[in-house]
Amino acid sequence: MTVIINPEGVADPKASPAGTRATLRRNFWRGVWRVLRRKPSRMAGVAIIAVFVLMGIVGPLLYPANLPRDDNALYAPPSLAHPLGTDFEGTDVLALIVTGARYVLLTGFATAVITVTVGTAIGLFAGFRRGRWDTLLMRITDVNLAIPGLPLLLVLSTVWKFTGPLQMGLVLGLLGWGGIARAVRSQTLSLRERGFIEAARGLGLPTTHIIGRELLPGMAPYIAMNMLIAVTGAVYAQVGLFFLGVLPFESNNWGVMLNLAVFNGGALTTPAALPYLLAPLMAILLLTLGIVLIVDAMDEIFNPRLREE
Repeated sequence: MTVIINPEGVADPKASPAGTRATLRRNFWRGVWRVLRRKPSRMAGVAIIAVFVLMGIVGPLLYPANLPRDDNALYAPPSLAHPLGTDFEGTDVLALIVTGARYVLLTGFATAVITVTVGTAIGLFAGFRRGRWDTLLMRITDVNLAIPGLPLLLVLSTVWKFTGPLQMGLVLGLLGWGGIARAVRSQTLSLRERGFIEAARGLGLPTTHIIGRELLPGMAPYIAMNMLIAVTGAVYAQVGLFFLGVLPFESNNWGVMLNLAVFNGGALTTPAALPYLLAPLMAILLLTLGIVLIVDAMDEIFNPRLREE
């Protein structure tokens, strides 16, 4: 008979494993809520990310595919009709920010998923198996780390048109997994010598079970934080490429806005164009700030010492 320990620390022979898992999940999310409420800045971070996600999901549905232009309101100052002013074509800047959020967020999410998935899989397998597999996978990782990302993207842009955010995220993700693979491998080499891993190997459990059920849960907090950080890196990378004019302007996003503001709108020399330049910069800053505040909360959520303090 399996004896389950309930949250009060009392053995409950009638409790099922499924019920215990549900209780643990509830207790975990209650702890997350307590950590978030402890500092108003963390709640602000959640609110910022929620606003951007809402913009990415609902924003393009609120505006037509081709935003209206007003030739009589070029570089109009902020007002009730145009809270962030207009651009050099008379298009509402707020509408550009809202409709451009989806591309930026989808690219960042796709990049983070690919970076974390590939890097974690390679790092876990190499660190656990060691030997020839470790040597081979780490040499591949070294090659990935040695690839100059920007020059390669410049070359790829001449032969491959990045027509969507998922394609952009795929390329950025395949170029950026090396760092997390190295870090996860180091963590795996440390954990594989622990007693519970030795016990699992002694029981003859398969490698996939040990990696997926024993090693991976212990590294989940580290992986989750790296995923959020990867989103930030992807946002900077794609915005920088669009700003440099490397990628085709086939869809509106914040990088395109920066490029047009500087090179077409004369935002660096025309004071009236300054809101058009500052709007995407502030959007990037706020998105990064929201991610940083959530990472700060995650550090306390998954760090028992910080929770005790």
